[in-house]
Amino acid sequence: MPLPFDCQRGSRLRVLLFVLAVCLSAASGIVAQEEQVPIRVGVRVAAPFAYQQQQDGPWRGLAIELWEAMAERLDLEYTYAPMPLNRLLDATAAGEVDVGIGALSVLPEREERMDFTHAFMNGGLGIAAKVESAGLWTAMLRLVSLDFLKVVMALSGILFFFGFFVWFFERKRNEQFGGSHIHGIGSGFWWSAVTMTTVGYGDKSPITLPGRLVALVWMFGAIIMISGFTGAIASSLTVGSLEGKVRGLDDLPSVRVAAVDGSTSALFLRDQRIAFTPVYDVDEAMEGLLKDRYQAIVHDRPILHHMIQDRRLANVAVLPERFERQLYGFVMPLGGELRKDLNVVLLEITNSPQWNRLLEQYLGDRLGD
Repeated sequence: MPLPFDCQRGSRLRVLLFVLAVCLSAASGIVAQEEQVPIRVGVRVAAPFAYQQQQDGPWRGLAIELWEAMAERLDLEYTYAPMPLNRLLDATAAGEVDVGIGALSVLPEREERMDFTHAFMNGGLGIAAKVESAGLWTAMLRLVSLDFLKVVMALSGILFFFGFFVWFFERKRNEQFGGSHIHGIGSGFWWSAVTMTTVGYGDKSPITLPGRLVALVWMFGAIIMISGFTGAIASSLTVGSLEGKVRGLDDLPSVRVAAVDGSTSALFLRDQRIAFTPVYDVDEAMEGLLKDRYQAIVHDRPILHHMIQDRRLANVAVLPERFERQLYGFVMPLGGELRKDLNVVLLEITNSPQWNRLLEQYLGDRLGD
């Protein structure tokens, strides 16, 4: 017996609703699956910010631990994709990676192509160069250098000054400073010298009130003088005991310089009109320095410090001069949805005791360098 029209219509409606529910459920599952896809994190490999001690080993570094702490708070799943600096920046700008981490300097020209998080530390550029031991002969030659002789002459003048006044006040009443003028002034000079060195033989000493006042002033002044003189001798013997062809930024135009292509150091050298050889990474630059292809490397100062210490390079040093202070941050494609959330947790972490411990762990006594 055929079903009534209303019954057939109700049956068709139920089937239609069932099919619609199945489609919506499938669509929800697809969306949920898409939401669970891990975000891609581009990594600029550079110790002590991001590195692996062994191939396929766990990632370590200041930027790595900061990112993992941030991702944990935001419940983010992610995968790492190591790549060189230029490739990382291009991939971020093109949206091929969701976040770029490492030692990435915040620069105006980069800010035009991508978004940065808040800065997590303030770094700067430095110069790494070879140094050589000056040797005993060079140290001895410094004893007859013009600078050292100037110090000796200045000190002799001060000794003569105080010795003369002691002789002047003592010459008539103290036979220790008697005799001819030359002999008496010589005695004053001798007294002044032994007083300064605190030897104090006691063979000569003032007995008049003016003479003793001069002696009192000189005894206190000699404490300062002997410290300065000792420092001058030490400086003459040790300053330059580690010496090389590069001693600062002013020497770079006349030597062979290497810098990582596309890095902040390369941009700085171009702005300063200093010729350099662009290299793929800082490892290539250091290898060239050790093999004398280059005479200096300009790069991020903390990275240079860590590399020299980690490889125990006794004949390479980072020069004291620091320049082009720079901020480090993480990068994202323009208009990235993660930026606000990342900034919030980044500020929370970098203002916590946990962050200070990380800085000490990876940068140690170079924290304020």
